[in-house]
Amino acid sequence: MARIAVTGATGYIGGRLVPHLLQEGHTVRVLTRRAESLRDVPWRKDVEVVEGDLSDIERARELCTDMDVVYFLVHSMTGGSDFAAVDKQCAEAVGSAAKECGVRSIVYLSGLHPEGELSPHLRSRVEVGEILEASGVPVLTLQAGLVIGSGSASFEMIRHLTDVLPAMPSPRWVLNRVQPIAVRDALHYLTRAADVELTESVRRDIGGPDVHTYAQLMKRYARAALPGADRDAAARAHAMAGRTVGQPRHPHPAFAGHPARAVPAARLPRQGQQDR
Repeated sequence: MARIAVTGATGYIGGRLVPHLLQEGHTVRVLTRRAESLRDVPWRKDVEVVEGDLSDIERARELCTDMDVVYFLVHSMTGGSDFAAVDKQCAEAVGSAAKECGVRSIVYLSGLHPEGELSPHLRSRVEVGEILEASGVPVLTLQAGLVIGSGSASFEMIRHLTDVLPAMPSPRWVLNRVQPIAVRDALHYLTRAADVELTESVRRDIGGPDVHTYAQLMKRYARAALPGADRDAAARAHAMAGRTVGQPRHPHPAFAGHPARAVPAARLPRQGQQDR
């Protein structure tokens, strides 16, 4: 079993990943700006908490000391223009601390992206990965498609727009192509990543086999939650998160054993862009 440090433990992915890691028998340490924010989570008593800002090199060292694996799950995603600078500073602090503390590997959750020009947020995610790799610590970068699950920002955006605005002029972004992945599959890959032995940095795409536009995803949700449907319609709509993405593909032999079968990787078209 490994000693694992998790950043972003209060986020949608991090908060769901920690109990999976604990269930596997790993020792887990998390970093959060406010320890109070973890007071009511079921796994609080089972983890060590470091309180502070990830961009603070001293807190980053405290997080990484005596750890085998560090998960970098932090993305600012703020509306301000400085989000890329903040993410860069955090990546530099973690990379430096991980190297100094002898961390075995870093697991970084990035975004699936096409070749060519990227959105500012995706450019920042690519830059963060490059900074972590430059630290000299082997990095497993999992480049995830749109993560779909009840409560995820992606699913709730689709649900809200479909429920509140059943008819509207279509903005251009609804034709952007995305390659979704169910949150349960993303969590499976992240959990198994702790067992991957790396001698060099590796990047792997994770996502379902199907490419959709946002408009197609909204239509699928609408069909699952049509007005007048029976009382189970809402539950079926939330279950859509799993059905939408189909079967995931397996980016590394260590991920074998997942109940879903492996399928060939589907490439995201060049013109598609996505942010989570």
